[in-house]
Order: sequence, then C-alpha cells, then structure tokens
Amino acid sequence: MKPVIAIVGRPNVGKSTLFNRLTRSRDALVADMPGLTRDRHYGEGRIGERPFLVIDTGGFEPVAKEGILHEMAKQTRQAVAEADVVMFIVDGRQGLTPHDKTITDFLRKSGREVMLVVNKSEGMRYTAVTAEFYELGLGDPYVISAAHGDGVMDLVDVALDQVEAAHAGATEEPEAQAERGVRIAIVGRPNVGKSTLVNALLGEERVIAFDMPGTTRDSIEIPFERDGRHYTLIDTAGIRKRGKVFEAIEKFSVVKTLQSISEANVVVLLLDAQQDISEQDAHIGGFILESGRALVVGVNKWDGLTSSRRDEIKNDIDRKLGFLTFAKFHYISAQKGTGIGLLLKSVDAAYKAAMTKIPTPKLTRALAEAVEHQQPRRKGSIRPKMRYAHQGGQNPPIIVIHGNSLDSIDDNYKRFLEKHFRDTFALAGTPLRIEFRSGKNPFSREER
Repeated sequence: MKPVIAIVGRPNVGKSTLFNRLTRSRDALVADMPGLTRDRHYGEGRIGERPFLVIDTGGFEPVAKEGILHEMAKQTRQAVAEADVVMFIVDGRQGLTPHDKTITDFLRKSGREVMLVVNKSEGMRYTAVTAEFYELGLGDPYVISAAHGDGVMDLVDVALDQVEAAHAGATEEPEAQAERGVRIAIVGRPNVGKSTLVNALLGEERVIAFDMPGTTRDSIEIPFERDGRHYTLIDTAGIRKRGKVFEAIEKFSVVKTLQSISEANVVVLLLDAQQDISEQDAHIGGFILESGRALVVGVNKWDGLTSSRRDEIKNDIDRKLGFLTFAKFHYISAQKGTGIGLLLKSVDAAYKAAMTKIPTPKLTRALAEAVEHQQPRRKGSIRPKMRYAHQGGQNPPIIVIHGNSLDSIDDNYKRFLEKHFRDTFALAGTPLRIEFRSGKNPFSREER
C-alpha cells in the first residue's frame, strides 16, 4: 500500500502550499487568509520511484465544540487516523503559540508518527527559527519553505523512510502474490451495490450488503477461484464527496479505496443505473485512469428499467465518461446475477492487455503502418520523423517512440497512434501511455 502523509496544523501556516508542492498541482486553494481549506483533500505524490498519498486538512481547532470549526476538526482527526505519518506544520515567523501546544497534545495521544515541520523559514538561521519549538517535545524540528521548496524533498524522504522502517519485513513473497492471482478492486459511490456484486461473484454471502450507505467500513480482501484461475476481490468502502465524509464510521473509506485502486491489477467501477451519472463517478474514473489501472465498468441495477431510461443512462455515460472509452461497459444486475460472467471475462481480458509484452519489431512495424496511413503534421518546415518504438513498461503498457522533432507532435496525432496500437495489439480495457523521445540534431545551431 502507498504510504499516507497527513498535513496538520493551525490555520494559515502553509499546509495547502506544502500539499501543492508535494502533489505538483494547484488542487488546494492557497491564499493569505485562514480557514480556506475545510474538507480533507487527497492527492498523489512521488519522489523518484517512491509514490505516496497526501492528505491536506483545514486549520485544526481541537477544542471546537460546534459549527464549521468542529466539523473541520473532525475531518482532521479522520486524516490523522488514516495516516502513516503526520506532518505537524508550524509557522517559523510567528513562533510558538498556545494553539500549537493544544494540537501537540492531541497528536501525542493519536499514536501516529509525528514530524514537527517549521515552515516559512526562508532566510532564517536554523537555531533561531527552531529554538522555541523544542518546548513541544516532538524531537528535532524539520525546517522548510513550502513556498520556495527549500527542504521539502528531504522532509518527504525522511517521512517515507520512517514508514518503510515501520513496515519492514511485511512485504509479501512472490509465490504468495501469484497465489492471490488477479487483484480486482470493486469501487464506486456508496450504495451502488459493490458488496452485492462481490457476493454474486463468489456465489455466497461473504460481505454485509443491505440498502444503507456506508455499510462497508474498510477494504476487504477475499481470495477465490473460478475455472482454475485465482483472483482476489477487494470490496472497498464507497467514495463520497469530500464535504460529506464526516461520520467516524467512514474514517478509512477514502484513503483505503484510493490505495486499493493503486494496488489492484484491474478495477471494476460500479455505477448505479437508477441514478444519474454524477461528477463523483467521473472523479473516480479519472483517478483510475491517472493510476494506470486496467478498468471494467459495471452499470448495476439495469433490470426493470424502461428502454427510454436505458437510452438516457447510455447517453449520460457517453457525455460524462467519454474519457473511459478504452474500457468495456457491462449492464448488469448484481442482485439477480445477470451479466456477471461476461463482466469477469472482460476483467481477464483487461488484465491480459495490461500485462502484455510486445516485441520491438512488431511495435516498429505497427508504427510504420500508422505513419504510412497518416503522417504527423508539419511544424513550420519540419515534419516529425518517427524511427522505431519499443515497450517501456506494463500495467499500464507504455510505448516509447524514438525519432526526431517529436516534441511538435500534437495531441490529436497522439490519440490516433493510441487507437492504432490498441486495435493492432488488442489492448482493450487498459490505459495506454505513449512517450516520445527525440534524438539530438547534430546540425542544429545549439550543437555547433
């Protein structure tokens, strides 16, 4: 599982700035005013080959008893419960405050690994900016500037080292991984029928399923075998909109689901045909795509719908989930067991496509056929020239294309190549990534 880092502190100490720095995004709003972040905010980060999840939180008021500050405090407590490491951010320019001491008392009782991080320290000497924070008793402070990036990478390296040390020896043997077979994560909004689908695949009542959102509280792994093939089903808790994740019953749902997607070989995104396709469904699909996981989409509760309603749902899917056209869609009833067998066949096909190995000669031939059919556009007097292709990775498949002036290839031609490779090598059900690598031109002025 990916390590989880929670960023905690009082308002306006730079938590969201650090979040954006770690995720290399602008997902968290940043402004010089307290209280801007209210809900938990999840993102992915990577240092070299080390991926991790980050949780941004609102300004923490542990003693708040009611109102929005109380709800924000509940969100922060849940983030701490989900985390492997907590980065407690304080303001090096304002210095130690009573509020910092109150937060320290809570974190000390949480049982989590806590790193004291002194932010906004640019231009200040270490001893001057850290001296008073030793009073908190959280060990040596880490000094950074989230806005400028000073010390941030070293901070994350230390955090990930701590997580790895805590989980040392917990890695699974390759034989055990093979025995578990294809890992299938069942994900979707609450109450779309995920646990019912798991029971239908297993043919028995293995997980609690009834008509009440939030029944599943943690990700549950269930190994099973069908037609001589081994699988592991991961039944995940439903992902709600961030503003609705308040109840303690759901404190692990979001982070466990995101981790399960990252750890799965194939993800089944389950939709509810009796409800409109929501923005949240698109967000989940987007995370699956970004994670590079193979995907099968199940549209559940299809039985009993009128033909006009079915057409409505299909049109809704085309409009809102058009970026998932690489995936197979199945219209099923988990409760009645209809369409389940075909869905599992698509899971097998998606896994095979994600793990496929394509020889370099075949890829290069397919590239030549694509160029013969349609050449990339010129950019000025220069036309990109693609020479050969090879496979750069699996799960998802990565195709690396070498040539000259490839940085001028536009997105439309990239999509054309993607479709051509998909059709040529039967890569349905998995994202496909194409990378261009241009050789240096010995006649360019820069090289003279």
